[in-house]
Amino acid sequence: MPNSSSISEFLLLPLADTRQLQLLHFWLLLGIYLAALLGNGLISTAVACDQRLHTPMYFFLLNLALLDLGCISTTLPKAMANALWDTRAISYAGCAAQLFFFVFFLSAEYSLLTIMSYDRYVAICKPLHYGTLMDSRACATMAAAAWGTGVPYSLLHTASTFSLPLCHGNVVNQFFCEIPQILKLSCSGFYLREVVFLIFSVFLGFGCFVFIVVSYVQIFLAVLRMPSDQGRHKAFSTCLPHLAVVSLFLSTIFFAYLKPPSISTAFLDLTLALLYSVLPPALNPIIYSMRNREIKHALRKVLQYALFQLP
Repeated sequence: MPNSSSISEFLLLPLADTRQLQLLHFWLLLGIYLAALLGNGLISTAVACDQRLHTPMYFFLLNLALLDLGCISTTLPKAMANALWDTRAISYAGCAAQLFFFVFFLSAEYSLLTIMSYDRYVAICKPLHYGTLMDSRACATMAAAAWGTGVPYSLLHTASTFSLPLCHGNVVNQFFCEIPQILKLSCSGFYLREVVFLIFSVFLGFGCFVFIVVSYVQIFLAVLRMPSDQGRHKAFSTCLPHLAVVSLFLSTIFFAYLKPPSISTAFLDLTLALLYSVLPPALNPIIYSMRNREIKHALRKVLQYALFQLP
């Protein structure tokens, strides 16, 4: 039986069985990837270039767009390359790097979404203290904490996962290197340490979830007490996109990782992985720009400037 010291590469799950479907999946994923790059890139450029968007909410949105770019760039390029060149292989080091960066971007994004819910809570429930509680230094510190805590968290999971002896081959039943799929290859009895880390992560994630829920309960109660319809509309227009992004992010991840083992199949696992790793980064720019006049105006200026620069 192979062990981790003798394995030099892993074989990822192909997206399709026939060559024609592989090429179809390549073009489909390429379109999604380019749309995600364009959408998140435009939002990042708009927030960075427009002085009116230099506020805490848009500062965090800029960080979210950068994390989305990193998250989708960790998984899709390798999947597209494998589909295009009709291969399944990923090196041992490449698999470890992919898992590290995916967990890093995913955990940092969840932390940032929690911070963004706090930002909306302060803006709506404590507006007189917003300038003090959410000044530039506080925002930079919170954003740095979201990015910084992702590094040790991801390093812990990656080191724990890849220190396990592997007894069940090198075939990963997923289109990218994912912790549960790597654990399935480990020798029985050796993966309990990583399971403990995963359980701790679930409790940590649940704590952030409770914080987000409590924040939005307070926000909705405060909005309903507002006397003017215009004030309620403005408050909802800034909160609903974030709530939609959080719901999309959490629902796809929770269902992917907490579904009953009895309904788990290779096709369902592949579909859910595509949903939680690809869908949020691709849809977040659309969700944030649909109901936001400031973002629309800034994006229009960026596009007009880009068009005028063309020869």
